[in-house]
Amino acid sequence: MIIGVPKEIKKQEFRVGLTPAGVQSLVAQGHQVYVQSQAGVGSGFSDELYMQTGAVILPDAASIYSTSQMIVKVKEPLAQEFPLIQAGQILFTYFHFAASKELTQAMITSKAICIAYETVELPDRSLPLLTPMSEVAGRMSIQVGAYFLAKAQGGKGKMLGGVPGVKPANVVILGGGVVGTQAAKMAAGLGANVTIFDTNLARLRYLEDILPANVSTQYSTSLSIQECLPQADLIVGAVLLHGAKAPHLIKKEDLKRMSPGTVLVDVAVDQGGCIETCRPTTHENPVFEIDGIVHYCVANMPGAVPQTSTLALTQATLPYVQQIAKEGWNLACTNNPALANGLTIYEGKLQNPTLAILFDL
Repeated sequence: MIIGVPKEIKKQEFRVGLTPAGVQSLVAQGHQVYVQSQAGVGSGFSDELYMQTGAVILPDAASIYSTSQMIVKVKEPLAQEFPLIQAGQILFTYFHFAASKELTQAMITSKAICIAYETVELPDRSLPLLTPMSEVAGRMSIQVGAYFLAKAQGGKGKMLGGVPGVKPANVVILGGGVVGTQAAKMAAGLGANVTIFDTNLARLRYLEDILPANVSTQYSTSLSIQECLPQADLIVGAVLLHGAKAPHLIKKEDLKRMSPGTVLVDVAVDQGGCIETCRPTTHENPVFEIDGIVHYCVANMPGAVPQTSTLALTQATLPYVQQIAKEGWNLACTNNPALANGLTIYEGKLQNPTLAILFDL
């Protein structure tokens, strides 16, 4: 199969769809890989390195899309890429369709084969292609939250771990999945008092066992969340509903319960956000303030650490890329139920009932 890797064009997005090692594996299996010039530079991979591993370098995105049977990338296609996509072409990437009806409709119209990383799901309901980026985003949420808690950045002027004789900050994490767990580990490691919310009691029991003593678990209800807001210094939104829009657990009126300089980091923003006042921001302009509350809502947080992210992502996606390249999308999805769960749109047909209801399609 001919596989194309275009350069990402989302603002401040430095990741790339395949590492040179991934290219080498595919070429060794008899596939042809085209990489757009400079696609890997942001992640530390030069065109020369790709060529050494067997890739052919093409000058622009139009060349990649026009010659490739499968496109492997990181983020969803943007409007300027829509005209480049061909009917029957396989697109394997993060789509996060629930956040955009425009994107969903454009992919239906294109008649491309859209397999979404974030909905490839194993029998145990784990999401193997979302997990590595969730791990990165969860850990980053505490790093950026600690940074924006500084007074110079609009925060309260608090250090997460405090110092001897001074209490540490209070961190609230909404969601006990991969993002929430990684955030809790990082916050606890820095010495903060951490409360993690979830509606799954079995998950809460598990987290209680594995996380340090400065992390407490709490069953998530609207009332229990509201009660913790006045004492919260950093709140991390880490809620995921598989393939669906995230619910708003914190409403605009809830901001009045928080003290000025509280920092909100909504990791779920690429699925619509779990904090009502959040809207997608970029690494260039990551924060905004409403009612004295700092909002950090970057939709591609792992893009800030592209080398780590690209290496972690390719490790996860490569076996699926290899299977699709070897068998074709139809047989690969037939043979691999996890991959079939990621098949969202094909040949103008929407396969996801949740999206159909959400967008009235």
